[in-house]
Amino acid sequence: MSIPTLIVIYVALLLGALCGLGIYSEMRRRRFGPTHTEDRIFRCPNCGYVYTDDPDVDRSRCAQCGKLNEPIVF
Repeated sequence: MSIPTLIVIYVALLLGALCGLGIYSEMRRRRFGPTHTEDRIFRCPNCGYVYTDDPDVDRSRCAQCGKLNEPIVF
């Protein structure tokens, strides 16, 4: 084998190992990371309180002042 072929094989193996490590790291992060919550976010225009409620609730009562509020749409 020539020197350039050995260098190409060496670089390819290092890049392959680096890609494998990146994929493994991403899989571990997704498995152990926090999951996205499906709760809706509400903000009371009366008192400014921000809170969450279940995803099936269309209007939610503010815990601070008792006003019914619509969910925030991003």
